[in-house]
Amino acid sequence: MRSDLFRSKKRFHLLFGRFAFICAAAFLGSAALPRVHALEVDRAELESSRNSSIVFISYEGPHARIESREDIRGIGVALGTAIRAGAVRAGSADRYFAVHSVAQPANSKLDADIVGLGVDAGVDHIRNLRLILQGYLEAAYGYTAADAALLAEFTTVYNAVRRGDWEYFASRYKDGVLSGLQKEKAGLSVRFDEWPGRALIVIPLGEARPGSLSAIDTSPLTEKKVIDELRKDDSKGVEVRRDMVDLKEREADAAKQTADLKREAIADEEAKIAAEKTALAAEKDRIAAEEEKASAAKATAAAGPGTAGKAETSTDAGAAGTAKSEAAAPSSVPDTTAAKTAVAEKEAEIAKREAAVQEARAEASESEALAAKKTAEAKAERTDIAKDQQASIAAETAAAADQRIKGIAALRMVAPDSPLARLVLVDPATGRELKASVLDTIRSRAVAFFADRIIAVAGSASGTGAVRLVSLDPVTLEMTGQGENDVYAESPLWASGEDLFALVPSGSTLAFARFDLQLARKAISPMGVHPFASPTFAEGAVAIQGIDGAVLILNAGDLVAPKK
Repeated sequence: MRSDLFRSKKRFHLLFGRFAFICAAAFLGSAALPRVHALEVDRAELESSRNSSIVFISYEGPHARIESREDIRGIGVALGTAIRAGAVRAGSADRYFAVHSVAQPANSKLDADIVGLGVDAGVDHIRNLRLILQGYLEAAYGYTAADAALLAEFTTVYNAVRRGDWEYFASRYKDGVLSGLQKEKAGLSVRFDEWPGRALIVIPLGEARPGSLSAIDTSPLTEKKVIDELRKDDSKGVEVRRDMVDLKEREADAAKQTADLKREAIADEEAKIAAEKTALAAEKDRIAAEEEKASAAKATAAAGPGTAGKAETSTDAGAAGTAKSEAAAPSSVPDTTAAKTAVAEKEAEIAKREAAVQEARAEASESEALAAKKTAEAKAERTDIAKDQQASIAAETAAAADQRIKGIAALRMVAPDSPLARLVLVDPATGRELKASVLDTIRSRAVAFFADRIIAVAGSASGTGAVRLVSLDPVTLEMTGQGENDVYAESPLWASGEDLFALVPSGSTLAFARFDLQLARKAISPMGVHPFASPTFAEGAVAIQGIDGAVLILNAGDLVAPKK
């Protein structure tokens, strides 16, 4: 975000894999978020590219404002929380938003969540973008922080690999997902200045069931093309591939446990159904017996008492007796209608339960197939990793040898017409560059070298960047600290003992300031100085040019002119 997350469109840095956290976050626009159905994030579609040779270009340098990691992660958490609560869209179209796209019927194509960066999104570093996605996956699908971070890294590289590949997206995703994408925006550019308004990050879904380890199907993106991409890294991608194998093995264990529990439940239900069917058959036999007995009794009653030898009995009298018997017979026949209705209802219930058992049996088979598939994949991938281990060990040995070479710290200019530079270590014997700092906004004429640190003026004053004092480790060349006060972009850096001096903005003019080695500003001159001032240090005093070019004498401690 322009004021909350830090962005510069002029300075970039090529990053491989892991990045230093130096960027900030933004706040979400309010909106409802989508409903989570019984789906899971398709981990397979993301596995294509964690730590691969995909190179992201991010802003590197000091920032005017630094948000906490929790603030940045909170952007994704807010989106994911709404998705899990049942919304189909979350966030602000101008900043950060998420779309949950799930369609029936199920088929071989994938559903997906889409996380978009609007025109006012200010994230300018891949590390922070991954932190946002991590928060989203944690909140929406219940992943642990470690698994969510792993998947977020895969997500960004996967989307960079597939950036603008409409044929691929159309072949893999359902129409509902495609309707939320645009060819020129689908995926993620490797350049941070092309993210705002032009990034639609696709997270392929499987079951999307919160808490499931199979929330992302890891299979499709472990194809040969993907593994070959991972192998382009100096370490052969061994570490991240091993992490994903571990996740697949946990997926397999969880799927097998699910199948076992379903099988046990099926067996219990089938036993109950069998017992109930036996009881139901006995009930039907009882009803039939009662009806047969009643029918026989009715027939006997209809025949009347014996009349042989009583021929003298008049026909009228016999007819009367028969009529009485027939009138009495119905009262002895039991009513089985209610019992038959109960039997029919029970049979219908059992039929539904048997259908549910069949469905559960199919689900158990699917879980068993998933477990077998993940187990086989993990085994094959471990074999491949083992084959690459020797190459990785050799690369690490060579890197260690490079570290043992004592290099000379120097500045390499970023561009012919720019004052910005990158700190590098150079082999004094061969001139070969051994290591380069990710920080590429060092002001080339403002560097001070010490035994345990290198201090420089760094940063870009454009956009939301800042020009500050920074401290770097002389061995790793990583930035270890950033000052809190702005420094004039064209200021040199002067060292005197354990004090550092620089020109700093002060209203509409410049002032002379003293800093300690921890980059804290200790004093600032109340009097303005010339933009091309060059100080002379004497014992307890500093001579420097004022705004009009005349020499000012200042106390070296508080930078105030001594009283006359």
